[in-house]
Amino acid sequence: MMFGLLGVMGFALTLPATKVVVQYVDPVFAGLGRICGAGIVATILLAVFRQPSPDKRQFFQLAVVAMGVVIGFPILSSLAMSGMNAAHGGVVVGIVPLVTAAAGAFVSGERPSAAFWATSAVGSAIVLAFVLPGGGFSLSLSDAYLLGAILSVGIGYAVGGNLAKKLGGWQVICWALVMTMPFALAPTLYMAGKNLSALPASGWGAFFYLILVSQLLAFFAWYKGMSIGGIARVSQMQLLQPFLTITASVMMLGEKPERNTMLFALLIVSTVAISKRTAIAPVAKS
Repeated sequence: MMFGLLGVMGFALTLPATKVVVQYVDPVFAGLGRICGAGIVATILLAVFRQPSPDKRQFFQLAVVAMGVVIGFPILSSLAMSGMNAAHGGVVVGIVPLVTAAAGAFVSGERPSAAFWATSAVGSAIVLAFVLPGGGFSLSLSDAYLLGAILSVGIGYAVGGNLAKKLGGWQVICWALVMTMPFALAPTLYMAGKNLSALPASGWGAFFYLILVSQLLAFFAWYKGMSIGGIARVSQMQLLQPFLTITASVMMLGEKPERNTMLFALLIVSTVAISKRTAIAPVAKS
């Protein structure tokens, strides 16, 4: 759980940092740029520590991880942050634990109890009530982008957490980045001149955070925690992210969340203590 908390603390600044960056650069470039930057570091780490290449089955699983946490979330969340504030986004990402737990139950054979699903569903329902105020079904484009990012990252978390048991936590994200970088490199270089010249010092700092922490180091702790404690349980630490992200948005961006934003965040966070006490049956050993 401590490894999971470290990962969440790293991820919590992702939306505020992305908000800073997309004020100056194209959202697609922000997503692709963090892939390439983190991919270069990942390539060096794998080479220095002489990590063996994944087998065919692991290669397929890494492709799923790459589509979710390397491509899907960075690009879709960048598009979302160009049209909403970070505090609002921080509340919406509270639905990630349910997506991760559901995907984890499918890929790893974990069997969360009915109480676990109930508490996760309550937290997710609170998020949906926040996104769809008044009981309506009017969804903004930015919210749609962010929900797509959440679906992508939840699946990527689950598959990556399961794969980390065999491949290693930091190796999973590094290999996923290395696999993705060749496809992102050409468009990133094409867009780099115009976009990078527009970044002020604060923008560079936020961009480096996305590259080194959001896209790399936070995953080291996150996948390590999942490989030890199980996908479903450790994923519930993500319910703390709304509060952490709102705090960061106030400190970094000077945002002033509305009263209902804080209320919804506190309601979501309150489900963490309950979900941690529910039963999750481990994978049966043959």
